[in-house]
Amino acid sequence: MRGIRHPTDGILLMPTPIVQFEDVRKTYQMGLVIVEALRGVTLEIQAGEYAGIMGPSGCGKSTMLNLLGCLDRPSSGRYLLGAQDVSRMDDDALSAVRGARLGFIFQSYNLIQQLTVVENIEVPLYYQGRSEEESRALAARYAERVGLGNRLTHKPFELSGGQQQRVAIARALVNDPLVILADEPTGNLDSISGVEILKIFDDLHEQGKTIILVTHDENVSRHARRSIRLRDGEVESDVRS
Repeated sequence: MRGIRHPTDGILLMPTPIVQFEDVRKTYQMGLVIVEALRGVTLEIQAGEYAGIMGPSGCGKSTMLNLLGCLDRPSSGRYLLGAQDVSRMDDDALSAVRGARLGFIFQSYNLIQQLTVVENIEVPLYYQGRSEEESRALAARYAERVGLGNRLTHKPFELSGGQQQRVAIARALVNDPLVILADEPTGNLDSISGVEILKIFDDLHEQGKTIILVTHDENVSRHARRSIRLRDGEVESDVRS
């Protein structure tokens, strides 16, 4: 990651990390067995990075995603999100962080079937105290941004898989999140729709968005500019392109 040169004194400043894992460990008790899902992971992700998390089944990808998304807490170590330590927050505080600072995109879209396109996109705005008119206008603008401006009143079952994923992307973007987390975002799509969705991710990266993509697909991971490979709960390799 390139530094930023101060305009007056020429000093090269390194950007502040958006995500910091400091010796993060996660263990689960399964009967009499203790499973070490993450074993002392330390890493930083800077603002504007497009990072892919790779690895075989059982390597710790899902556990890392749950921690990154404030859906779970580390057993030990620290997780700083935008310099805020979220490691020991209670459930209410974590929920507030998720709503304000994170955007989620899932393999299965996770849309609310009873809501229209624009209503699904509005969901993250319900917790921000915006007026109904403001929320609707903002959601419609993001629907237009992902090419669904003419589908605002459609329900998810009236859309293709690729269109549903576009709704999910707009929903993830509408609260202007600090980090976008994508879990196998093309896993349920045909190859053509998958390429179109990955093109949206490429464009978001060019616009300066911070993206963390979890996938087992090498072709998908090649779109990321950084590859973090896990094995047995540890970082096996970390390569920037």
